[in-house]
Amino acid sequence: QVELVESGGGLVQAGGSLRLSCAASGRTFNNYVMGWFRQAPGKEREFVAAINWRGRSTTYADSVKARFTISRDNAKNMVYLQLNSLKPEDTAVYYCAAGARYFLGTRKDEYDYWGQGTQVTVSS
Repeated sequence: QVELVESGGGLVQAGGSLRLSCAASGRTFNNYVMGWFRQAPGKEREFVAAINWRGRSTTYADSVKARFTISRDNAKNMVYLQLNSLKPEDTAVYYCAAGARYFLGTRKDEYDYWGQGTQVTVSS
């Protein structure tokens, strides 16, 4: 079992930045691929970014590429998502997820554990 707790969300103006954090506890953290997803009101939960267990390989949704950066600190059992150049369409609840996989999953069903989410609101 892995427990995930997100933090760092908030209200920011368009063009601003936020740093989301995800604290993991439970089973060996560095065995898991870690991902971030988001869900806007009335929409499906969508993939944002993922990072492999070593932190050397990442992948991003096209909509956030070059604006968001995922990273992890295995010594601290933490995953981060740096959000830059935020747009109103980035407004959503952001979820951290852990998957026991050997590849960078981009689908919800490729992740085994989920946090409760943190709200990001971008005003125009």
